[in-house]
Amino acid sequence: MDGKLNTIFGWTLFGGVVALGLSSVSSHIFDSERPEELGYVIEGVEAEGGEEGPSLAMLLSTADVAKGEAIFAKCQACHTIASGGPNGVGPNLYGTLGEAIATGRGGYAFSDALKSHGGSWTFENMDAWLTSPRAFAPGTKMSFAGLGNAEDRANIIAYLNAQGSNLPLPEVEAPAEEEGAEEGVEAPAEVTAAAADSDAGTTPAVAADTDTTAPVE
Repeated sequence: MDGKLNTIFGWTLFGGVVALGLSSVSSHIFDSERPEELGYVIEGVEAEGGEEGPSLAMLLSTADVAKGEAIFAKCQACHTIASGGPNGVGPNLYGTLGEAIATGRGGYAFSDALKSHGGSWTFENMDAWLTSPRAFAPGTKMSFAGLGNAEDRANIIAYLNAQGSNLPLPEVEAPAEEEGAEEGVEAPAEVTAAAADSDAGTTPAVAADTDTTAPVE
């Protein structure tokens, strides 16, 4: 009986030693230092806001007045746009583009927030106003939240412009030329010299301290 107990105890002790050894080895294999910065960098993810879209000038150059008129239907609960039309909850909008902000409109009572903004209804100001009236003039009494789609804003601006303003559209800036794409880029001196030697029927000299004998192409 004592022999069996000794055998069991021996195997138990042996198993404990083996387990301890395996634990020590695994800790060396899988242990790693804590990174200085937690998290992972995901390649290709744009910075907050993403890439900029087409410019307002570009959008206006391809704007659709008919689509703008359809969008303006949402505004007709508060605004008229016919020449000589009455003010409603909001002012009549005929000929608004190009006009000083918060002026005229048959004596319409503009908010102090809009009156204090200053400037005129340029294409850029109208785009900013339609994006978010409250951000453009904090405290404005206009309850419209704004149009988030840039193409929709361009279309409605084109429609507004066609209603008595008819301002010339802003010019679209040409894209910058790629570096080195301009004409007249001077060729490297080595290539010019090699070409001259070739025309003269001579072989380009090889510098004594170089390891290559290949001619410049």
